[in-house]
Amino acid sequence: MRACLAVGVLFCAVFLATAVPAETPEEKGQEIAEEADRRDLGWGDFRGNMKMVLKNQQGQVSERQLRMQGLENPSSDEGDKSMVIFDEPRDVKGTALMTYTHILVPDDQWLFLPALKRVKRISSSNKSGPFVGSEFAYEDLTSQEVEKYSYKWQREEPCGSLTCFVVERYPLYENSGYTRQTVWIDRDEYRPQKVEYYDRKNELLKTLTLTDYKKYLAKHWRAHTLTMVNEQTGKSTTLSWSGYEFKVGLTDEDFTETTLKRMR
Repeated sequence: MRACLAVGVLFCAVFLATAVPAETPEEKGQEIAEEADRRDLGWGDFRGNMKMVLKNQQGQVSERQLRMQGLENPSSDEGDKSMVIFDEPRDVKGTALMTYTHILVPDDQWLFLPALKRVKRISSSNKSGPFVGSEFAYEDLTSQEVEKYSYKWQREEPCGSLTCFVVERYPLYENSGYTRQTVWIDRDEYRPQKVEYYDRKNELLKTLTLTDYKKYLAKHWRAHTLTMVNEQTGKSTTLSWSGYEFKVGLTDEDFTETTLKRMR
C-alpha cells in the first residue's frame, strides 16, 4: 500500500516534514505522516537479504541469515504483504513468516515451522511477542500504515550531526504492545534516525537506530543497518541489509500459504 514494510517501520521514513501549516500538534503530526506516505508511493515490490545478529546481556552473539520480500498494495483500504525466510543456522532453516497488513483490524500473520511441517497462524493477541527470540516483535515486522496511528508533533532538536523533527505516534489498532512510539526524523532528507518504543506501562522498552541509508529508484530511502536495543534487559538485535532489488515481478501468488510452505 502507501506505507513501506515494518523491518518496514524498520526500513523507510514513516514521517516526513512538510511546509503545510497546521493549527495543532496533532494536525501537524497527521500531515507529516500523510506526506511521508505519499512520497514513498510506487516501490512496487522488492527482495533483499538480511543478517540478524542477536546479543545477550553477557555480550554473547549468535547470527542468522534471512531473506525478505514485499509487495506494495495500491489500495487505500489494505496494507502491504511481506515474507521473511530463514536460511541459517540449520535449526531455523526454512522457518518463514508471512504478513498481510491491515489498517485497524488485526493483521494476518502465518509462521511456517519446517520441523512440524505446518503453518501456524499467529494470534492477533500475540503480536507484541518476540519474533524467533529477537528484540523485534511480530508487529514491528508489518508495514506501518498511516491509518494505524494517531500523531502528535513534539519538537525539533539536534540528533548527532543532523537536526531532527520529533513526532509521537499512538497505535489505534487492537492488541499493540506499545502505548506510544517517538520518532526522530532528520530535517535534510526526512529519514527516521531513531525510534523509541514504550510498553503498556508507558515505560521505555526498546530503542531502534537506523543508519547507512541508500536511495533506490531515485526516491526511496532504505536504512541498511537497524539496531534494536531492549532498554529493560540489555539484549539487542541488529539487522544488516544487502542485495536490495526493487520491481522484481512479485505478485499476490508469491504470498500464499502454499508459497509459504515451499520457501527454502
